[in-house]
Parts: sequence; C-alpha cells; structure tokens
Amino acid sequence: MEAQSQAQAQARSLLLRGYRRSDRSDHQSRAKDDEIDALSSGKAEPMKIIWRNGFVRLVFVCAIIWVLLILFALLFHLWSCHSSISFLSALCRKDSKVLVILDSMGLTPKPLHRCAIPVLDDPNAVVIPEKTPDTIPKKLSYIEIDKKVNGEEESSPLFGGHQSWAQREESFKLKSSMKVHCGFCKGGGGEMEEIDKKFVKKCKFVVASGIFDGYDAPQQPTNISTRSKKLFCFLMVVDDVSLDFIQQNTSMKIDKDGGRWVGIWRLITLHNLPFDEPRRNGKVPKILTHRLFPEARYSIWIDGKMELIVDPLLILERYLWRGKHTFAVACHKHHKSIYEEGDAIKRRKRYARPLIDLHMKIYYYEGMKPWSSNKRTLSDVPEGAVLIREHTTMINLFSCLWFNEVNLFTPRDQLSFGYVVYRLGEAFKFFMFPNCEYNSLFILHRHTREHSSKVEWVKSLDEFKGNNNGLKESKAGLGLWLPYPGDLKSVKLPPVARSSPAG
Repeated sequence: MEAQSQAQAQARSLLLRGYRRSDRSDHQSRAKDDEIDALSSGKAEPMKIIWRNGFVRLVFVCAIIWVLLILFALLFHLWSCHSSISFLSALCRKDSKVLVILDSMGLTPKPLHRCAIPVLDDPNAVVIPEKTPDTIPKKLSYIEIDKKVNGEEESSPLFGGHQSWAQREESFKLKSSMKVHCGFCKGGGGEMEEIDKKFVKKCKFVVASGIFDGYDAPQQPTNISTRSKKLFCFLMVVDDVSLDFIQQNTSMKIDKDGGRWVGIWRLITLHNLPFDEPRRNGKVPKILTHRLFPEARYSIWIDGKMELIVDPLLILERYLWRGKHTFAVACHKHHKSIYEEGDAIKRRKRYARPLIDLHMKIYYYEGMKPWSSNKRTLSDVPEGAVLIREHTTMINLFSCLWFNEVNLFTPRDQLSFGYVVYRLGEAFKFFMFPNCEYNSLFILHRHTREHSSKVEWVKSLDEFKGNNNGLKESKAGLGLWLPYPGDLKSVKLPPVARSSPAG
C-alpha cells in the first residue's frame, strides 16, 4: 500500500510539471502570436517610439548648441568692447542694452582702481637728463597790459585780460616767436608776497598744490627720499581764508625770513584774488605753474585733497624721462569724450547747465568731434588732479592756451584740455597714462566741507537775468556773454550715452 501511494504521488508531480510546461509554452506562443499580429497589423508603433526618443535628443542637443552660441556671442561682445584692437572696439556698441544689463549685474570687466606703477626702486639711481631743446615756438612772451579798445580803456583790469576772439584764434597759430595772454595782467590780482617771490626763485624742481576758501587741509607727502627733499620745493599755494584755516587747525611754523611752513610744505599766499569763484582761483597755480614759479624746470601738480605717496623723482623718471616726454597726465576713469564729461557735469550739478551747453556748442561749432578710436589720443578727457610737466616753451604755451579757455568759458578745465590738444594738433605731444596708475600715486582725502556756488545750480539762462546779479561771475567766463562770431543757433550737440553709473 505504501509503495502504491508513492507511485501515485510521483505520477501527480509529473503531471503538474507537464501542465506548467504546456502553460508556459502556450503563453510564449501566444506572446509570439500577439507580437506577430502587432507587427503584421502595423509597424508604426515601435517606429513612433524610436522617432520620439530621437526627436527629444535632437531638441535637447540643439538647445545646448543655441545656448553656447548665445554665450559665445555675449563673450565676444564683451571682449570686443574692451579690446585694444581699434577695429574690434569700433564694432562695439557701448550703449547696447546687453552691455547695460550686464554692467548693472556686475558681469562686465571693471578697470582696476589701483595698479602697480613701474617705477625704479632707488631714487638715488635716477639720472636727470639735459633740458629738452625748444623747437616751435622757441620764444614765448606774455601780454600783461591790455591795449585800448576803440580808443577807450577797458572798464576794469582783469587777471586774464580782455582777450578778443581774433586774439584767441591767432594764439593757436604756431610761430617761432609768440606773445599770448597768460594771466597776471597788470592790476588783475594774484599777487605774491616778496618773501615768497624770493624763495621760489631758487626752485628748479617743484611739487605744487593749492587750497582756496579753506576747502582742504594740507596732506604731508610720504615715501620721499632724502635726495628729493633736497632737490624739490614743495609749494602749497593758498589764499587768506585758507591761511587762517591752516593756522587754526594745523601746526604752522615761521622761519627766520618770515616764510610759513606746514611740515614739508612751504605756504605761498596769493592776495587780491583774481576771480570771484574759488574754483577758478584754484586754476591759477594748477595751470599757470610756470608763471608763479618761473625758474622751475619741472613741476608736479597735485590737488590739495591728495597725499602724495610716490617719490617725485621716481615720478619724473617714469612719466617724462623714460619715454622722453615733456607732459604727462592720466586719462579719465569714465569718459573719453568732452561731450560725455559735459553731460556728467550737468547731471551732477557741477556748473550751470546752460553755460556748459553753450561752452560745448562753441567747441562743436569749431570742429571738436567726439572722441573715437581713430583719434591719436587715448582720451580727450584727463584726470587733471595730477599734472607732470617739463617747462619747455611748447608746454608753457599749452598751459597758457589751456588757462585762456578756462578763463574765457567755464572753470571745468577737463572740457578745455582736449580742445587745446585738438587745436595744436601733432605739434603738442604728451603722455596719457592709465587711470589705475593715477590712483596709485596718492591717497585721496575728504574735503573739509561741501563746496558749492550759486552758479552751479542754474538751470536756464533766464536765471542770470533780472536782479540775480550774484549768479554771474564778473571777472571771468566773459566768452559766454560776449557776442560769438558764428551762428550757434543751428548747432546741435552730439548724442551722449552714459558710459558708467558713476560717471
């Protein structure tokens, strides 16, 4: 019985295995039949899947390529705008929306604020060269007494004289011997004390600065070598208001000859100031350094708010002697065109807007074009707080012509600089160095207070009329009020795009 039951169990097991195999084979055969039926009924379904997957991949790849092309175009746009290659920089649109958006996001490359200056290590190793020979002009003299006009004397003497439009035009025509207006006309003011005149006669190398209306405090230069302390005169030109401010707020010493000193600075006081406006008075020592200190061979001008931190002998070697230059100035940080600078002056209310427009219209009428890469200069707008000069006859003439423009029009000397360069053409050669080097020459200190004059806030010419006589400067800017020998009504200033949020 037991053997019989085992045999029946094995038989059932074999039977179940057979059923499972038959079911599996039936299922496989049915699947094959279904697949054959599907393929036979329509071959589109697998193809749709293949095409769908391929299309997704294609779109994805195209999107990647498109994004890469856009990024490449943006990078090329940015690179061309900052390229030193004139052709590529000319292709760039500085006012493009792309550049504006990227600049606002902080994605455009910014110029360095400070950079290393390639000066020598040792001031004692500097070799002072011979004086640069004069070419044209060889002789320069100055108009110090105004002639009578139409048989009558002028109503009052002016520091800058009564330069006519014809005299102005003649002053730009270079000759071997020239006589031009250059400030210091008799009776016009700007007198130095006798003790100061005697002192500056011995100054061949000058570091000059100036403070007017108590606007700044003297900053002592640092890193000055023993050789430079013996070689240079450090001359700070001040008015009576500033002299009183310095006496009350700093330690001033008086030597046995009566000379006034604040640290290394010898104070040179100007009495009977030439102009109504302190800003214009500051242009006298800045631009007419060669008139105040006639024996100087070289001069370095720095604004009163600046602390010089580089030895002056190394400055002369780097910016003049190494490249055989006679004049050096830094380029402006933001602007290259005087029309950009004029627009920024109006926007920041640094001088009367209608007078800035009139100033610019005269220059545009006389052929001064906006700066472009085709010009020979790096920029038409300097950063004028540092001026480095060898006092050759040509450089002295340039300084006189520059001052005459400031005296005739607005005191914003950065507007006049590029115009005088344009008028003198190839005859005036100078070195314009990067702004980041300019910022490495000094430390900038704050003014003692905010400076402002009523003229700076005027919005229309009508405000100068009527009883507001205090708005109109009486000793300068006469070219803006005298009849101009040309039709300025049709002059339309070139459009200006703001090149920087800070500009």
